[in-house]
Amino acid sequence: MANKRSADPETLAQEVLTRLSFRSLPVPVEKVAKALGAQLRFSPLDEELSGMIYIKDGIPIIGINALHHPNRQRFTIAHEIGHLELHRDIISAEVHVDRQFPVLMRDATSATGTEKIEIEANRFAAALLVPKLLLDEALKGRPFDIDGESPLNELAKKFRVSKQMLEYRISNLPFSR
Repeated sequence: MANKRSADPETLAQEVLTRLSFRSLPVPVEKVAKALGAQLRFSPLDEELSGMIYIKDGIPIIGINALHHPNRQRFTIAHEIGHLELHRDIISAEVHVDRQFPVLMRDATSATGTEKIEIEANRFAAALLVPKLLLDEALKGRPFDIDGESPLNELAKKFRVSKQMLEYRISNLPFSR
């Protein structure tokens, strides 16, 4: 098997969806996590902390801030799945679980998107939640203006993502239409 760290996050997200046969909207991100062997833990966390991932006794544990909006939680789960798929070696090697939370957390630093592994996890999450094929299908034959509020809001609801995340995804995706 190829080293996942060198894999393109977009390609890897599509491979995960294909392998698990998830082709409907919205992508059932909680089912994806569970199918990959992860356990989900929803807990109230500090506002700036969205989530975290660590491995305990060989089982990936994804912690999600229960106080955040459901769309934010979906992105957090997808982001942490990205770490699991792309950076498992780092998670396994660096995170020590005792009474502290691990290093890989979805927080203000990761949200800035300046660290390479955070950029990769964000790209993976966007591709997992808004797969190119399903986005192309949703837009097929429809005029679309990224600056128009109504179409963006409608699509964001369909994919169960924030409008901001959808704008990011669309603006960073080459279309072949």
